[in-house]
Amino acid sequence: MSSPMSASNFLKALKNEGLTVVQVGDWRTHNRNHKGPWGPVHGVMLHHTVTEGAARTVDICRDGYAGLPGPLCHGVITKDGRVHLVGYGRANHAGLGDDDVLRAVIGEKRLPSDNEANTDGNRHFYGFECENLGDGDDPWPAVQLEAVEKAAAAVCRFHHWDAPSVIGHREWQPGKVDPRGFSMTGMRSRIHDRLK
Repeated sequence: MSSPMSASNFLKALKNEGLTVVQVGDWRTHNRNHKGPWGPVHGVMLHHTVTEGAARTVDICRDGYAGLPGPLCHGVITKDGRVHLVGYGRANHAGLGDDDVLRAVIGEKRLPSDNEANTDGNRHFYGFECENLGDGDDPWPAVQLEAVEKAAAAVCRFHHWDAPSVIGHREWQPGKVDPRGFSMTGMRSRIHDRLK
């Protein structure tokens, strides 16, 4: 069980991992904490945005849209490999997911299939949205995938977690497909190697 790191420690962890970080507005206090607690935190969740264009993507992830207010994550990883911090605290990114998956993440064990939506993921996961159309054709530049690896590893390093603490939205919530276009098994392998 881990308390979320402070916003300052989050920023420091990302920079220490070698990432280029862009701080967007009042990101340190922009959150959905009035809707429920954030923490204890147990892992990192990765998403794709179904958008194109860095500026538009960052704006949507910061502000949200009708029916889903922002922030929609903590950091937006654009195709150029930069991490844009748009919120900190509870964010509208994970939604309801499978309690069996959460137990596996906590135990850093093999993930079961996600067949329920009975647990509040916004409370328990750091979230990174990654700029990509999510159609299986939009490319994932090497610099972006490296930033995904570094961002997830930065959070894991701080909390003394290993790569099994990093999951895709598709592994958490039935019906989700993101992030589409790269293997979560492969990404966890990269994160594991970085943490060694």
